[in-house]
Amino acid sequence: MGDSTSRQQAAAGSDRHKRASWGWGRICVSTTALCLVAATVAAQQSAPANPQKTAPSTSQSSPSQSSPAPSSKAPTGITAEQAKQLFSLVDELIKFSSDQTGLPIKSTVKRQLTTRTAVESYLEEKFNEDQDAKRLQRDEIVLKKFGLIDRDFALKPFLLALLKEQIEAYYDSKTKTVNMLDWVDIDEQKPVLAHELTHALQDQHSDLEKWDDQTPDDVSVDSAGDTDHLAKDEMDTARDAVAEGQATAIMMNYILKPLGKSLVKDPEVMDILKQQMNGSENSPVMARAPLLLSESMLFPYREGLSFVQDVWMDQGQTAAFSGALDHPPTSSWEIINPREYEKRHVPSVPLLPDIHPLVDKLYQPYDIGQVGQLDVHILTELFGGDAASSNLTPAWNGGLYWAGQLRSAKSPAEQSSTKSLALLYLAAWRNSASAQAFAKLYANNLGRKYSGLKEDVAAHSSAPNDGRSAEQVFNTQEGPVVITTRGKLVFVSESFSLDTARKLSALILDAQGAGEMKMAQSRPPAGLPTELGAPSFCHPERVRRGGRVEGPAFCISGARVGSHEAQPASTAFASQTRQPLTGDLVHLLSSSGVMKFVVDAEVRSAARLK
Repeated sequence: MGDSTSRQQAAAGSDRHKRASWGWGRICVSTTALCLVAATVAAQQSAPANPQKTAPSTSQSSPSQSSPAPSSKAPTGITAEQAKQLFSLVDELIKFSSDQTGLPIKSTVKRQLTTRTAVESYLEEKFNEDQDAKRLQRDEIVLKKFGLIDRDFALKPFLLALLKEQIEAYYDSKTKTVNMLDWVDIDEQKPVLAHELTHALQDQHSDLEKWDDQTPDDVSVDSAGDTDHLAKDEMDTARDAVAEGQATAIMMNYILKPLGKSLVKDPEVMDILKQQMNGSENSPVMARAPLLLSESMLFPYREGLSFVQDVWMDQGQTAAFSGALDHPPTSSWEIINPREYEKRHVPSVPLLPDIHPLVDKLYQPYDIGQVGQLDVHILTELFGGDAASSNLTPAWNGGLYWAGQLRSAKSPAEQSSTKSLALLYLAAWRNSASAQAFAKLYANNLGRKYSGLKEDVAAHSSAPNDGRSAEQVFNTQEGPVVITTRGKLVFVSESFSLDTARKLSALILDAQGAGEMKMAQSRPPAGLPTELGAPSFCHPERVRRGGRVEGPAFCISGARVGSHEAQPASTAFASQTRQPLTGDLVHLLSSSGVMKFVVDAEVRSAARLK
């Protein structure tokens, strides 16, 4: 759909098209990109005597060239003739994707047919042998400390089962190969190929290996590193949503084309699609997934698709595809609020002062990140249900967390326990009523995380009495929990000593000041336009209509930019970063190939439009 058509449709469909409901995808954990199965599978089929993780040497491989035949390893769902049809469809479907996105075809995409056994073996190897497993373990105990998953939940085996059930096809940006599955019906794979070949075009345009994975594995150990982490924390999450949203839009348009419909001409299809994506029919593992995992899986597809559809309708094809790749959003807030992205607004990030003199003696820095709007949506829904999430999520105005691990925790058992972690969390809100409501909701849910929970009434007598803050103290088997509310801010400390918690509370709350929201600053990442490199100008609660506050604090210039002059520009963005609270899980899931539930939802949505 061209730019002119998009603009004509925008006026006609804008009211129907607005997203008032909070049907977003919600949260994530940490793992590096699960480098799609392609290369391993291709090598296992073409060189069975010595299976290595190497890419095929030719740009295309016909099924007849593979040795041994897939049927010798596992039953296949498609015939050799159907496999040839799939291979020939690649060229047809990449042209469809190019026409839809405006992204040019710069080179031929290699293609491979793979088996279920090879896919599952590769997934297991990735989970067991490389950095993914280490990052997964790190994320798991932080998420449990927050209460986002139960203390006894085994994240790794569940994720493995979920991916084995859900993965449909893969584009491997390392080997430039699209991988098709020999057990999936050819008709079902056609829209999947349209999705994955959109990733191939994105790769040819932006080099996805560099564009989509900005997150090294190391952890910040000082105040300058903390600031740098926080300034860039949600970038990968936002980019994952752009990549998957674009690919899902093209897959949906491929399914809608025989009906004479499209996402832009018929924007109401989005409401039907969101309803279908909320289901888990024919997905036994998905049906058992905790809210954290199901919403992490949904976010890049559902909210990414909404983002692309809005930008496409408002600003045209170029802005929605090449424009979003060249100048990507930097936060989940921009994905959820695409009109703010269009205005080049980004949310502010609360400032974390230097806490290391207070904590480093007892705690080794373990994790740091933003608590973005996506994270808060999931947290509030998990703690209070849809009503609490609908009321509180729009009032989000920034957040951050820091976790440290006891230096005395030496054994693997100690280090994998939430007892070894101490956590602080600063939540900023648009008004004091929302801050108080969130503090109450958080306190009411402490019993979900901690046994032996009891309010420490005696601590009231020693609480700071500055007339600005209200404090609650609870005792648990993992140490004190302190919740301090000051105006529009809520500070939570878990497992630090009461004295340390109060010092941290005063330090961090005082650092925010009483004026405009202070902001963690850093240099812009490579690839952002130079005009976004000027210092940001932050406005708290300035977006108003009829005297009513409409949005969180935001900054003009579209990037968290600014100071650290001592750091060379060439290395500023390459320094250590971490994903947001749920970002690594989103990254893992979106890097694993298109999910079956998304394909099923789009097919069901199209069927309802007939």
